[in-house]
Amino acid sequence: MYPKNLISITDFSKDDYLKIMKLAAEFEKEPNQDLLKGKVVASLFFEPSTRTRLSFETAVTRLGGKIIGFTDSSSSSVTKGETLHDTIRMVSNYADMIVMRHPLEGSARYASQISGVPVINAGDGANQHPTQTLLDMYSITKTQGSLDNINIFLVGDLKYGRTVHSLLQALSVFENPIFNFVAPPELAMPTEYKRFLDRKGIRYFEHTEFNDIISEADIIYMTRVQKERFNDPIEYEKVKNIYILKNSMLENTKPTMKILHPLPRVNEIHSDVDSNPKAYYFTQALNGMYTREAIISHIMGLK
Repeated sequence: MYPKNLISITDFSKDDYLKIMKLAAEFEKEPNQDLLKGKVVASLFFEPSTRTRLSFETAVTRLGGKIIGFTDSSSSSVTKGETLHDTIRMVSNYADMIVMRHPLEGSARYASQISGVPVINAGDGANQHPTQTLLDMYSITKTQGSLDNINIFLVGDLKYGRTVHSLLQALSVFENPIFNFVAPPELAMPTEYKRFLDRKGIRYFEHTEFNDIISEADIIYMTRVQKERFNDPIEYEKVKNIYILKNSMLENTKPTMKILHPLPRVNEIHSDVDSNPKAYYFTQALNGMYTREAIISHIMGLK
């Protein structure tokens, strides 16, 4: 039984996660496969995106499918007052699958309840970004050899960061994860996610500084402080440059440690880190194409 949609990372089971990891590795070896020949995928991006949109569109193209849709809601009938309900009903008549990014939390779940075809959530506000999580998991698997016993440092915007929320939930089903949350009080991990870990008996630690403790990390997951999530520009200015990872800070870290970032970055990773072999964020973005090929194939029952 294949999952119909991917809206939250919890829509997939541990078996689904492992299947995606296996399929992504297969697609990395051979990305061009005509599994979607004759199929149409609608790409509906109501919010700006570079990596997610392009990697999805590349994945569909490499699988032999066709893309329709828009990259900006201003070029759609939304500007004329069309509701999300009507947009989804209409587009699902044209396509075999919908990939959607929207600024409102819960919009993807709502779309999946209306659509007659599978819906993949490419990010809904500060809520979830499950396909990013799966490519993050693939990146961790490739660099650490396993998703078990991972000590991960989540750094930056943990309040609005949908990528860290999804990743926390996914890694919680594997053996003995340890989470280190590094954030200012204004951007701390929301209580609901800490309670989630408490219920599962999973260890986590909260910090406001990380220079002296990252030697324990298997993964440092940096995040951008998201200006678009702030209603008050003064609050954003207070925290926008609070953490900047520099090459000099990595001297005593584990040889196998890798730095991940969902991108785009602003100032939170200095450019002098880019040449360090522990910097993995650009390869991580490449992994997104293979992982999204795997996700599409899994949901469509093609593999």
